[in-house]
Amino acid sequence: MRARHTSHALPAFPVYSSSFLSENELVLGGGGGTSRSGIKNKLRLYNVDSERSLQLLDEFELEKGEDAPMSMAAHIETSTIICGVNSALEKLEKDQNENCRIFAVKDQKLELLSTQGTLPPGDMEDYQKVAVFSPDGSLLAVAGGHDLSLFSFPSQSPLAEPIHTEKEIYDASLSGTTLVIATTHHLLVYALPTSAEAQTPSPMSKGKGKEKKATLSNQSRASKLELLHTVEVPASAGGTNGGTFRAARYNPKDDHVFYTSINIPPSRNRKTKAVPRQAFICKWNTKTWTVDKTRNFSDRGLTCFDVSADGKYLGFGSSDMTIGLLDGHNLSPLVTILKAHDFPPTTIAFNAPSSLLVSGSPDNSIRIVSVPQSPANSSSWTIILLLITTLLVILLAVLAQNYLAGSIH
Repeated sequence: MRARHTSHALPAFPVYSSSFLSENELVLGGGGGTSRSGIKNKLRLYNVDSERSLQLLDEFELEKGEDAPMSMAAHIETSTIICGVNSALEKLEKDQNENCRIFAVKDQKLELLSTQGTLPPGDMEDYQKVAVFSPDGSLLAVAGGHDLSLFSFPSQSPLAEPIHTEKEIYDASLSGTTLVIATTHHLLVYALPTSAEAQTPSPMSKGKGKEKKATLSNQSRASKLELLHTVEVPASAGGTNGGTFRAARYNPKDDHVFYTSINIPPSRNRKTKAVPRQAFICKWNTKTWTVDKTRNFSDRGLTCFDVSADGKYLGFGSSDMTIGLLDGHNLSPLVTILKAHDFPPTTIAFNAPSSLLVSGSPDNSIRIVSVPQSPANSSSWTIILLLITTLLVILLAVLAQNYLAGSIH
């Protein structure tokens, strides 16, 4: 399947995170990080039209010394962006890392609403690498390397005690009833609270234009989540060869379907032929937490992954600079764009109607892809054409038979 796509250079703006707020509103996070390269760390708001053109609407420059936005999630109903930004070194040294930032987009402008610290003190190398919303937008999960916090939204009230994991966290996903944390070697499946905490006034409704600092004062009243399942890397995707989880997502339209990406390091056994690094996508049945389908789709590690809002497509980026689309039902490849970037892509995201896919890279570029016609629609047209062809063949056969019968008489 062919797809139209356009590359856009963003001079002096390495891209590390992205989210769509609507069909056309795209927010990018990037910059030079904590290095002294002179490249400033920013959030940028763009308009992306159906023909993949790009228009800068606004940008928000972070304070000097703060890190680049390394994770991002969009709350479409409130036009709100959650992103992870480590504070400047002076605050880190005082254990005052306000890593969780909430921005609103109003009248095509980015506005900082609140900051909050969710990472445990003492580790200056830790950063917020995960930010995800529940399907209805009422829950928010954010995580660093080994600790995840769960909040109600928009009140930002803690709903559970922070979860600490032995293995490194790479991703998380929420359904209506469960939270799944993807660590390097396990999927940890937790039951969500049966009744959501009553919503308190949102920081967005207080003091227009003024930053608010949220606190964890309600943390002592939060309960501990129940661990339901611990799922290991499946053997079909390198569970016995050092495979590790790198991304995890529920299907937005069916929480009985779950997707994971798994990277396997290259084989170093001297007695056998060397096996290159591989990447797998797995489709899971969450009723039994067993794998329904597995596909080996790359000889390099996967670097970013997303599922479209309609659940039909899986978008991925690979360390060989490739990006692509898979069918969400059978995992078959639909689109592959080679050398989409000069450096491995760090983020990939679908817009709300699943008509556009955007990838970003530290090479100071993004690539916008027009998602092709739905495979389901293509299959329907194929079936219709086959039926029409069959009917024509039958009609011709009947006419020929009648003609022959008439000739004999």
